[in-house]
Amino acid sequence: MSDRHQLADSDARPGFSDVEPGEPVRHKAPRRRRGRRIALIVLLVMVLLAGGGALAGGLYYRSVDKSIERVDAFEGVPEESRPQVEVKGAMNIMILGSDSRDPESTGGSRSDTIILAHLPKDRSSAQLISIPRDTWTAIPKSKEGRGGRDAKINAAYAWGGVPLMVQTVEKFSGVRVDNVAMVDFAGFKEIIDALGGVEIDVEKGFSTNYSLAGTRTFEKGRQTMNGAAALDYARERHAFPDGDFARIRHQQQVIKAILDKAASGGVMTNPAKLNSFVRATSDSVAVDKSLSLVDLAMEMRGLRSGNLTFFTCPVKGTGRVGSESVVFPDPARAKTLFDAVRRDSVPEILAMSGK
Repeated sequence: MSDRHQLADSDARPGFSDVEPGEPVRHKAPRRRRGRRIALIVLLVMVLLAGGGALAGGLYYRSVDKSIERVDAFEGVPEESRPQVEVKGAMNIMILGSDSRDPESTGGSRSDTIILAHLPKDRSSAQLISIPRDTWTAIPKSKEGRGGRDAKINAAYAWGGVPLMVQTVEKFSGVRVDNVAMVDFAGFKEIIDALGGVEIDVEKGFSTNYSLAGTRTFEKGRQTMNGAAALDYARERHAFPDGDFARIRHQQQVIKAILDKAASGGVMTNPAKLNSFVRATSDSVAVDKSLSLVDLAMEMRGLRSGNLTFFTCPVKGTGRVGSESVVFPDPARAKTLFDAVRRDSVPEILAMSGK
């Protein structure tokens, strides 16, 4: 895997943490493996929409599963400091996303995404909770001695790689992370084009100057977007008063639209379409060593995108700590949400979304 999985703030200098200017990033990136890669959306479609196709194409899926790069997500994470498992069978997957081709990311910096995906014990639904990258929280100390203080949550990756991100998200949420997936969202362009575009309901008309094609204007209302347009839509934040929160909403919209199109287009039940769908993906995904996408797809073969709910971690608002622009979490509301996740109480989780 290349350095596109290094998560850093969009204002960071190349090779440096956005929280400690001048301190070099020393963690070693996982080695890139040759061969076919699949992006996060393929992972989600396999798991959430596979249905009978997963059973019929088991050998095909297993060949794809074996080609995915594996990372030591839990190496050095002290067991005694981790949350306990409260409900056996429920699963929590931490998804770390970067966008290596975001035009706003200059000098090697990355826009990043942190999602905690909860899969209930009965696998009848899934809840995906986005944690804003600028969330101000306590970062545990890494085994190399870095961290050990409050900072933006995405600083954990720069200071200690995936294991420190696991520790930080667990400390922040109180939820045990069972598995990890790392992806590059730029790969969504090829996926969307392979699907023939996706339907997006634009909440407010706006223009973006961060498009690779120059200025792009989006009109309010429902419309079909190709891959390039959908990525521009999901990347923009400056056109909205709530900045990164708007970008999180739009990322969630795009993921949902891809899942809906894949399901309605019969991709997962048509071997030819499925093969084309996978081949269209040029960017990479890495998962922890214990995650089997095939086994998970088998378990969740009855799930549909209508049972997929997106959230954003409750926050009090934004502000500044020193020279940094940060997001302040709402401890009480966040605790209520994550307590429900820990207890696998889906009705309580959904109640916090108003659904």
